[in-house]
Amino acid sequence: MSVAAKIQRAMASQSWIRQMFELGIQLKQEHGDENVFDLSLGNPILEPPEEVAEALKRLASDPPAGMHRYMPNAGYAETRAAIAAHLASQTGLPFMAAHTVMTCGAGGALNIIFKSILNPGEEVIIFAPFFPEYPFYADNHGATTTVAPTDEAFCPDLDALAPMLSARTKAVLVNSPNNPSGALYPADLLGQLGGLLARAEAEFGTSIYLISDEPYSQLTYDGLETPPIFHAHARSILATSFSKNLALPGERIGYVAVNPGCPDAGPLVDALTYCNRVLGFVNAPALMQWLVRDALTASVDVGWYARKRDFLYNELTGMGYSMVKPQGAFYAFPASPNPDDVAFVKELLQWNVLVTPGTGFGSPGFFRISFCLEDRVLEGAMHGFREAIAAYR
Repeated sequence: MSVAAKIQRAMASQSWIRQMFELGIQLKQEHGDENVFDLSLGNPILEPPEEVAEALKRLASDPPAGMHRYMPNAGYAETRAAIAAHLASQTGLPFMAAHTVMTCGAGGALNIIFKSILNPGEEVIIFAPFFPEYPFYADNHGATTTVAPTDEAFCPDLDALAPMLSARTKAVLVNSPNNPSGALYPADLLGQLGGLLARAEAEFGTSIYLISDEPYSQLTYDGLETPPIFHAHARSILATSFSKNLALPGERIGYVAVNPGCPDAGPLVDALTYCNRVLGFVNAPALMQWLVRDALTASVDVGWYARKRDFLYNELTGMGYSMVKPQGAFYAFPASPNPDDVAFVKELLQWNVLVTPGTGFGSPGFFRISFCLEDRVLEGAMHGFREAIAAYR
């Protein structure tokens, strides 16, 4: 076999999200699209807001000279400056263009961060439930991943985290609003986490980075807002994208922002820029860099998601499912009536309902539902959910 053994093993245990997506295609071929209710994939159906369409029209009708050429690996200076000004207004911190790097989405952002800071054998700590690609991203750059627990609200359990920190710990990665739980980490908790990391740095004589993956930061409900990570810890780094708030997941546009108060901010941004090139990203998509600088305050209709969140929560809890009401993102993470979440997910297939087992997110006993889809699909899935839980009452 010419494929590397490591990749063969990884492919054999590939993401449950991808497995369910492919199964959904098969079921639709067998039963018809209208009879299959696929709630497994976080692929939003909302179209981008009007500001995006207007920016595209302007760029197409009056393209700037050299719009499609290479630019510095960190991205256009004008776009980085616009993002820095936006961050400064949000946080009150002295962000400048030199603190930002444009990237190929949040996934590209995390990979250049890990490439920049990780030595072989060092450790990244993540919290379950977690986005399934995180361990692979860390492994890409020779690091190990350690999974820390969360509490009943899916927020980090700092008492459990404290003894896990060691001289090998190079980064702690948080994701809020969280995929898959929809949990939003409060500012005071992030502050306590930052204090814990600062004490660990002093104890071990090391640098520990607090990395926040925030593609859902603008999708929050009930008047809540995503707290800036930068007030929690000096060595904090933001990885984010415009995939969700501007409904541009296929365009792969995001950025990294390094805390202006980070002791090694300059060398770190230089490293991020270098890694953007040598990992093959080269630069973030040029057209999208022109576009997003004019749409930094734009967003899709968050109320559209909130209505679906409320429908799903009310329907499922009314049937007897136990779940924490999502505070952000567009996922719900109910407890499985069957402790074997994989078995329960397979039971739902009897009614052509597809969800993703919590096992795939490091949290057995739960399952993820995506609600970024048509009302027809959500409403049509309710019959299957009702029938599936009946056996466990």
